[in-house]
Amino acid sequence: MKGMVLKKVLIGLALLALAACGSPAKNEPAGSTVEFKHAMGTTAIPAAPKRVVVLDTDKVDTALSLGIKPVGAARAGELTGWPTYFGADATKDIKEVGTVQEPNLEAIAALKPDLILGSKIRQEKFYAELNKIAPTVYTENIGKPWKENFLLDGAALGKGEQAKSLLDAYQKRASGLKVNKSLKVSLVRFMPDHIRVYGPESFSGIVLGDAGVQRTQFQKLESQQDKRFAKVSPERISDVDGDFIFVAAYGEKAAAEQTRITAGPLWTSLSAVKAGKVQIVPDETWMTGIGVTAANKILDDLEKYLA
Repeated sequence: MKGMVLKKVLIGLALLALAACGSPAKNEPAGSTVEFKHAMGTTAIPAAPKRVVVLDTDKVDTALSLGIKPVGAARAGELTGWPTYFGADATKDIKEVGTVQEPNLEAIAALKPDLILGSKIRQEKFYAELNKIAPTVYTENIGKPWKENFLLDGAALGKGEQAKSLLDAYQKRASGLKVNKSLKVSLVRFMPDHIRVYGPESFSGIVLGDAGVQRTQFQKLESQQDKRFAKVSPERISDVDGDFIFVAAYGEKAAAEQTRITAGPLWTSLSAVKAGKVQIVPDETWMTGIGVTAANKILDDLEKYLA
C-alpha cells in the first residue's frame, strides 16, 4: 500500500514538473527521474544530477551560480581555462571536453555524466550521440533568451527555485541601479578578424537595458532584424563613438588587434577617447558569461564607471 502511494506521489510530481516547463519537484528520492521538456522534446533526467557536463559558456555560469561544479565543460574557441570571476576553487578540476562548436564525445563519455546541458543552435547535430551518453537537455538559442535559459537550465539541475530567486534579485538590483542614465553608452568588442558593436538584444545590451542605460543611436540597430551586434570596419571606427565606451576583446589575437587599432589616429580622435571616457572590461563577464553572475559583474562595472 505504501509503495502504491509513493508511486502515485512520484508520478504526480513528474507531471507537475512537466507542466511547469520542466521544473523538477523538490525532495525527490535519490535516483528518481523527472520528465523534462526542452528544445529537443521531453527527456527523463535525474531529479538531482550529480555529474553534469555543460557545453556552452552560459551553462558554466549557470551551474557555478547555483553551486554546482560541472565535471566537464566545453570552452569557447578563442578562450583557455574557465571563468576567473568565480575564483580558482570554484572551477578547479573541471575537465575540458572540446569546444562549444565541436564537443569531444569520447571525453564526455569518459566522465560518466548523469546530465548534459547544451544548446540546439550550437550542438543540434550532436544531440542523438550525446543522449546515448547521458540524458541531454538543450536550450533553443543563446544570448537574447539568457534569462529563460538560466531558469530552464536551473530547473534541469534541480535548482529551479534558487535560479528564480537569483534572477529576481538581479532584476531588482538592475532596475534600482544608481548610474548616470543621461549618458549614451557604446559597447565595442574586438574579435580576431573584425570589430563589433553590441545592440539591445545581446547579453550585455540586455543588462544595460535592464539598468536603464541609454545606447547610442547607431547601436540601437534599428535597421537590423538581428539586433545582437553589427560589424564595424577599422575605417568606420567613428561609428563606435559615444558618451562612454566599454571595450572588450575575445581572446589573445583580438586583444592584439585592439592594441593596434586603439593606438591609431581614428580611435584617438573619438570624443569619448579625448574625454577619457573609455573603459576596458573583461570579455568573460560582458560577452561570454551570459549568466546571472556575469550579469551582476556588469552591474558592478556600471556602478563603478557610470556613477
